[in-house]
Amino acid sequence: MELIKLQDIRKTYRVGEVDLPVLKGISLTIDHGELVALMGASGSGKTTLMNILGCLDRPTSGQYWLEGREISRISADERALLRNSKMGFVFQNFNLLARTSALENVLMPLLYSSEPITEQEGRQRAEALLERVGLADRMDHEPSQLSGGQQQRVAIARSLINRPPLLFADEPTGNLDSRTSREILEMFQQLNEEEGITIILVTHDADVAAHARRTIHIKDGLIQDGAFASTSGEPAEPVAGSPAGSTTTEALP
Repeated sequence: MELIKLQDIRKTYRVGEVDLPVLKGISLTIDHGELVALMGASGSGKTTLMNILGCLDRPTSGQYWLEGREISRISADERALLRNSKMGFVFQNFNLLARTSALENVLMPLLYSSEPITEQEGRQRAEALLERVGLADRMDHEPSQLSGGQQQRVAIARSLINRPPLLFADEPTGNLDSRTSREILEMFQQLNEEEGITIILVTHDADVAAHARRTIHIKDGLIQDGAFASTSGEPAEPVAGSPAGSTTTEALP
């Protein structure tokens, strides 16, 4: 049931004449159907790690298996195909097209899909998703006519239009009030439980991370102590590439 496996992932950026290491040896696994929080402060490396997991960037070294395929060195075009077919993204700022209806925003990723689908089928799928997120009566509204919470619901529907098995939510409640944040996070829980979608919440907020089933803590480019909460009561095993004493419920090769 392993969806993601990272082995000693490192990422170093070149800034002028200086090498800046951001990820310093990350090893972890995420199974199909998990709801995981990737938690860390600003500068911890969590966004860089999400970009690698989401095929928006690739590591300097290390190995990344997705559904059993090693993808750390694939081309930019191959990464784009993987993103479109296997992944959905929800961002803090919604990233909706202005002067474009909710329905048209949800339909947009189908323009880049390799899946053969008719215009009618796409529209039916988009309408069903907007109904799923509680916006059946807002399909023709533009983003400026929607609240922040409604805009994020449109973004969630858009992220699901290609039926990806993996969804990334990057600070998805950062621009929302506490009540709306709770509703959005509960929606992620429902999608995980009812649809079996693997969801990775990227956050600095412990309250957001509390909605996940497992929290991976990252600090200074390394997985930290208690990164993987054990649900079995069994002793945890060390994570390769983490500081001494770092723990996980899974022993990695």
